[in-house]
Amino acid sequence: MKTTASPKAPLPAPSTDHLTRRSRRARTEPMSVLPLGDGLYEVESASDHTYLVDLEGGRCTCPDHVFRDARCKHIRRVAMEITEGRTPPPGEIAVDCHDCGETIFVDEERTAPFYCETHEIFPGDSVVDRETGDRLTVVDVSELRADAVEIGAADTTVAGYATNENYEPNVPVVGAVYPHAHVARNGVVPSSLKVYVFPRTRLEREVRTK
Repeated sequence: MKTTASPKAPLPAPSTDHLTRRSRRARTEPMSVLPLGDGLYEVESASDHTYLVDLEGGRCTCPDHVFRDARCKHIRRVAMEITEGRTPPPGEIAVDCHDCGETIFVDEERTAPFYCETHEIFPGDSVVDRETGDRLTVVDVSELRADAVEIGAADTTVAGYATNENYEPNVPVVGAVYPHAHVARNGVVPSSLKVYVFPRTRLEREVRTK
């Protein structure tokens, strides 16, 4: 799974006068933090050395911690970045939104594709079919994979359907209706409307500008 490191730069602060020496260095030195999962973080220091931080265990592989048993600047930097929302806390990882590339934090057990709040979809949302440009209304976002859901009339799976060949076969299936119509948030669909199924990555949430 792809993860994203924070930029290698000092952390912004109005003043560091009140900080201890190690905390001041943790904030002012350019470092980059990469979450690895399981509460582990890789920290690239200002000197281009890379150290492994176990935040929950309070451990680091740097000499300052190993030989002096100090709460080193690398451990402090990880904690600072988590507090300021630059790095995900233990149990989460940083990934890119599938549609816009924005870095978001998600549970490390989740699988791709990932979406930010703007591009996540729910029943009742308006979406656009990337293949045709048609507007639809979402009625269901399933956890079933596109290569596991059969389209009976076509005698193939959603992933195997001809117009879906450019989309990942292991993504969730989304049910939606034509024409664009009002569907309640609880997913209730009028009996006269046929539900079509798509790979999640084929549909893009319609984002309306004010």
